[in-house]
Amino acid sequence: MATVRRTALWLLCSFLGHMSAVILRTTDSAVWANEFDSIELTCLIESISTNNPRIEWKKIKNGVPSYVYFQNKISGDLEHRARLREPANLLILNVSRSDTAQYRCEVAAIDDQKPFDEILISLAVRVRPVVPRCTVPISVTVGSSAELRCLENEGFPLSQYQWFHNNEEMPEDHKSSPKFLNSSYTMNTDTGTLKFRVVKKRDAGQYHCQAKNEAGYAQCNPQMMEVYDLDVMGIFLKVLGGVAAVVAMTAGMCHVCKKGYLSCEKQSGHSYKAPRQDDRMDYINADEGHFRHKSSFVI
Repeated sequence: MATVRRTALWLLCSFLGHMSAVILRTTDSAVWANEFDSIELTCLIESISTNNPRIEWKKIKNGVPSYVYFQNKISGDLEHRARLREPANLLILNVSRSDTAQYRCEVAAIDDQKPFDEILISLAVRVRPVVPRCTVPISVTVGSSAELRCLENEGFPLSQYQWFHNNEEMPEDHKSSPKFLNSSYTMNTDTGTLKFRVVKKRDAGQYHCQAKNEAGYAQCNPQMMEVYDLDVMGIFLKVLGGVAAVVAMTAGMCHVCKKGYLSCEKQSGHSYKAPRQDDRMDYINADEGHFRHKSSFVI
């Protein structure tokens, strides 16, 4: 009989000891929230015996922890944007991209046999893309190559890019659509580049790009790309440059001549001045072959 009592008492103590353990759980250990929305991080107390347990929340950013809820009040950068909800959930209002971090819920109960437990929750805040920067060439020639670019750096997760031609979505693989079957473009949805290997007349038109992620999308204004048979603009600019160079050279020569740095009059082969002769001596006569004195000296 005594043995039975001892066994029953041991089982009761074991049962009560198991029941007096702090046990936590969460509905989701990895959560997403869109920027400016609200999100509730769940810290559910499944088992506890202590009436007033100590509850704390910590934010871990880049491996460095800081208090979010400590000594029954919200602190840190969430001081005016969060509150504790029963039993130990943390509600964050108007979340921002800086709230992306890990959050740890800690519950301590001194009267429990297992007096402490914690859970870790990862929060990622999705940020809607801003209007992307789009680069579309104004004009290209038939048969040449062309590249269109689209990029934005604010969205999180990273944006995926989609191009539109005359407001019609361009498939990533042009061969999958009868309308774009004869085109020669390749599209990179990760980098936002649209490359034409050989531009054709039908590629002319308006182009715009859309950046999109789980939080939303944004797009740039349509831009026109003209396709010409000849590079009229290039030829015009080259001719204009040549004319400008000739005009500049001519103006420079005129300026030099006016300043006297260069003789600009035409010279004939016999227009040079003859050297001045001395009155006392004749120069060599080609016919006589000797000097002839104009006057004699008397010693």
